[in-house]
Amino acid sequence: MRLEKLRSAFEQQNLDSILISSADNRRFLAGFTGSAGYLVITKSDAILATDFRYIEQAGRQSPDFRVHRLGGDPEWLPKLLVDLNAKRVGFEGSDVTFSQYQQIISGIQKLPIDSRPELISTSGIIENLRIVKEIPEIESLQRAIDIGDQAFNTIGPNIEAGMTERQIAWDLEKVMRDLGADSVSFDLIVAAGPNAALPHHRPSDRVVQEGEPVVIDMGARFDGYCSDLTRTICIGKENETFRRIYDIVLGAQLAAINTVTTGISGSDCDQLARSVIEESGYGDNFGHSLGHGVGLAVHERPTVGPRSDEILENGMIFTIEPGIYIPGWGGVRIEDVVILENGYARLLSHARKLGVDHN
Repeated sequence: MRLEKLRSAFEQQNLDSILISSADNRRFLAGFTGSAGYLVITKSDAILATDFRYIEQAGRQSPDFRVHRLGGDPEWLPKLLVDLNAKRVGFEGSDVTFSQYQQIISGIQKLPIDSRPELISTSGIIENLRIVKEIPEIESLQRAIDIGDQAFNTIGPNIEAGMTERQIAWDLEKVMRDLGADSVSFDLIVAAGPNAALPHHRPSDRVVQEGEPVVIDMGARFDGYCSDLTRTICIGKENETFRRIYDIVLGAQLAAINTVTTGISGSDCDQLARSVIEESGYGDNFGHSLGHGVGLAVHERPTVGPRSDEILENGMIFTIEPGIYIPGWGGVRIEDVVILENGYARLLSHARKLGVDHN
């Protein structure tokens, strides 16, 4: 089915074949999880080219593809394209490096003029197929999300003053792996006190203090699919500043979750939350997009931000993660994953958060 959808896009792109080099797109189309390989797909052929290490694995994981063993020939691709009678070959312009492109072109130029294929840079063809999730994908995503939720619910209540950011991150990662995660889906963020004003702070040996915000951004990978969860907690008694900022961010998030509908753009969804923060006087302290798609990559389409014109549809899965960041004090970010179903958002993540009834 995925190959059929891809081939139906050939005509729109004026292609007769495509070279897939991206690992995520390779896995999506072929089910192949090896770390090296290419897909060459024409209107009638589907080939997985990989080296000796993965030949048997490719045969098992990708029964709809003919496996082509790569050796030491740097010009294997131009020769294969000639054998396939490929004339207009798309390639993933954002994935193929300049040196790889030069190598392919060098091989093509050695071919007879009348058999040289044309290479055409493409963007987003496979990503368009990945944007609406299929049922098996949703199931894998839900399992990854459940692992992240359970890990936070296990570790979160035991975080106390005196622990370091690095220690908290490691405790979370260990629990996620114990729960069945293949890996973390990205390097965990644990940011305490003033570090919480840095949206992508890396865990350090800084010791968590009483009464300060701690932003935890974490995710698990299961069966190739990623979760993404952010919670902000306060160790000990919450002060007035923390409670005020937290309530604004939570209100912004709930406004977006409860009112987003299919048919609106990513920028309109972003504004649902951003307007709450702006009206509270902290618009300049919310400097990133409201959310992003999750799937085989932790950041993928759809984009949900101020400049996104993508129309949100049923079956799309994305994060809603507003935040406020105040230099010298810290920050608050709250992130959940939702799926659009029957026109509205349904929460997929359910880790505990302050100010929400969990009964």
